[in-house]
Amino acid sequence: MPTTRRSRVFTISMPPEMAAAAEQRAKQENRTMSELFREAFRVYHAQQVGAIFDEIGKFAATRNPNGYTEDDVERLVHEARAEMRAEREAKQALASR
Repeated sequence: MPTTRRSRVFTISMPPEMAAAAEQRAKQENRTMSELFREAFRVYHAQQVGAIFDEIGKFAATRNPNGYTEDDVERLVHEARAEMRAEREAKQALASR
């Protein structure tokens, strides 16, 4: 029964100087080229994800112009519900007249 490879193989090309530097780095770190490139991709991916979270953080900062904190949330929810209840009761009072 043939074994199924659990990883995909990619062929990449790079300038000779970059290839020599990659081989030297792999040798210095006692890694295979595959290990080196997997780690390089993990670092690259983490930086990209970090950049996305930075953008989300910048956007979120613009969505709270009043500077509310998590401690304010429960109070604000109670206030909003009380206002909605008062409006509903006022409408019901007008309708029952």
